[in-house]
Amino acid sequence: MLIKPKSHSTNNSRAIAKRIVQRLQKNGFLAFFVGGCVRDYLMKLQPKDYDIATSAKPNEVMKLFSETIDIGANFGVIQVMEGEQSFAVATFRSDGNYDDGRHPNEVEYALDPKLDVQRRDFTINGLYYDPLTQNLLDFVGAQQDIQSRIIRTIGSAEKRFREDRLRLIRAIRFSSQFGYTLEKKTQSAILKEAPNIIEVSPERIRDELVRILTEGYSELAINALNENRLLVHILPDVAALRGIEQPPQFHPEGDVWTHTLKMLKLMDQTISSRGIIKSSGKPVSNSNVVKNTVQKTELKKIEISPYPSMTLAMATLLHDIGKPNTYEKKDRIRFNGHAKLGAEMAFGICQQLRFSKKQQKLITELIRDHLKFKDLAQMRPSTLRRFLGQEGFSEHLELHRLDCLGSHGNLDNWKLANHSLSNLQPEEIHPPALLTGKDLIEMGYLPGPVFKKILNSLKDAQFENELKTSQQAKQWVLNQFDLSQP
Repeated sequence: MLIKPKSHSTNNSRAIAKRIVQRLQKNGFLAFFVGGCVRDYLMKLQPKDYDIATSAKPNEVMKLFSETIDIGANFGVIQVMEGEQSFAVATFRSDGNYDDGRHPNEVEYALDPKLDVQRRDFTINGLYYDPLTQNLLDFVGAQQDIQSRIIRTIGSAEKRFREDRLRLIRAIRFSSQFGYTLEKKTQSAILKEAPNIIEVSPERIRDELVRILTEGYSELAINALNENRLLVHILPDVAALRGIEQPPQFHPEGDVWTHTLKMLKLMDQTISSRGIIKSSGKPVSNSNVVKNTVQKTELKKIEISPYPSMTLAMATLLHDIGKPNTYEKKDRIRFNGHAKLGAEMAFGICQQLRFSKKQQKLITELIRDHLKFKDLAQMRPSTLRRFLGQEGFSEHLELHRLDCLGSHGNLDNWKLANHSLSNLQPEEIHPPALLTGKDLIEMGYLPGPVFKKILNSLKDAQFENELKTSQQAKQWVLNQFDLSQP
């Protein structure tokens, strides 16, 4: 089958990948674009990267290209570098058993792509394309499944999932991303194998979750993970949100699960409103999204790029996980202390998923502080400036917007925060420190926990406009803190 080249694929990466294929073919090897880049090409989407499959063995690939990295030569994979860009070049192969649920015990190189395709995950990822002849090779019915909008494993679904348990989540991700239906046998195998997802390393699960949450189809995917019995094993504290009632006067949308999904949907719509292509490959009308969620002028105030950040997306998913354990119904339903407990629970989840320490800190702070906006109008100037000036405040602001629009719809405090920000100069929110720890030592104070207390109190006084100069600050500290304090 011949494919007429489309303009959306004629980018620099494609041109370099084509040259790699050309060099391999000139030296007598078969070589093709393979997998996601061919799938996206047929779906009229812009490929994110280009992978290449070839009959050349790893050592032969490394001889042909000057700059290569062995990223998995034992499995036939070499990374070819061209400037700052990299391309995975994989040798055709057939795999033995997968005892560890990720890597084959043995690999046998092949000369025929018909053998190579049998080890791949889903039919839509099993296409080979020759960019020189424009010939498409489809040995698994991928084109029909793309036309029918179906996610189907290549060969036995249970075998494919046993080879790599992460494919259980990837099936859900592809289904949600493209708006495709899970083929019956594929879905049955997911339901059967779901408990075994815990065999996958936390880092790999984290990376899939981050993609799901940040690419514009989070609501669909999180719901599908739950319906296919995966969420209860990946994030049981999120699955536990189903059926947790909320006070209708503040949450007319329904239970905590419904509220969380609605926030995810709003986040997905905000991605679309910024001109990013939705998961179906079709642009979403900006005007409809803006009309249904928030006005254009308000969207302009969202200063997060790229949107959503990993930390905002995780905080949106986890922001109310403290509610099931703080549920109380007396005069009305209450969740006293749920933000604090939720932050503690989220910290444990982020540690388990191997997020960086900085990411853990930002996610837990977003969850811990997400109720503080209700007290905005009553905050002292020092408290307000501290709140507005904290690291990543734009994400706090956006989480609050999503929280409001996902429930009662009242954005008054969100607007007040924006108004306060616009009326304060940068130096009022982030004033230069009047004193440092070194200054305190020179004044005769002994280093210790008291330093944090002194500097925080000093900043509060500075925020209240009580202090302007370092000399005033030194005298203030001497008056407030005894030099003899340990």
